[in-house]
Amino acid sequence: MIHFSQLSKQYAERTVLDIPELNLKEGELVGLVGNNGAGKTTMMRLMLDLIQATTGVVTMDGKPVNEDETWKQFTGSYLDGTFLIEFYTPEEFFGFVAEAYGIPDDELKSRLERFETLMNGEILGTKKLIHDFSNGNRQKIGIVAAMLVNPRVLILDEPFNYLDPSSQITVAHLIQQMNEELGTTVLVSSHNLNSINDICRRIILLDKGKVYLDKEHVPGSQDAELEDYFFHAAQ
Repeated sequence: MIHFSQLSKQYAERTVLDIPELNLKEGELVGLVGNNGAGKTTMMRLMLDLIQATTGVVTMDGKPVNEDETWKQFTGSYLDGTFLIEFYTPEEFFGFVAEAYGIPDDELKSRLERFETLMNGEILGTKKLIHDFSNGNRQKIGIVAAMLVNPRVLILDEPFNYLDPSSQITVAHLIQQMNEELGTTVLVSSHNLNSINDICRRIILLDKGKVYLDKEHVPGSQDAELEDYFFHAAQ
């Protein structure tokens, strides 16, 4: 469903991403891992047509994301705080997202109920603007907005950042639930290797912009090969 072909990104003389060929199949739940500077966020930004590739292309359903906008209708994403409208309340922001995706008001209310445990009574009904929330609650708002649209493709960059352990577990469960119940293709990056191990059935490891490892994974298990890589990278 998602195909990378001869994809590269350079800044000046430095190549930050170089992926000759890669496929993400429909319905996969894929973890993207790597140390800082490995190219994870660059890869996601290229998938969302937020930056221009130096060479190559990303396609969804066979259509280049930089030439066709069909993919926007079925893709939910949250990479960082720039995806939020900070002078909106959460209700206004969720309403904006719902309108963009053609979700009726009554359906929006119903879908928001799915995220009550994550929001924990701290987001809706507070009358606060998004920029007045803590980093953790801003993170939750972005994740909820991305998942609210019941996307066929979900792209999340470091969704466990700023979250307490209970919220991390809840987000992991929501990601897994969306993948299993809706067949959503999920790409999630994280420095939290435990969370990736818990939910992902495929793990891609980037090293200096290249795919160093791409392997199937049994959710809930530890991966000695990944742990060995990060152990030696820290030496």
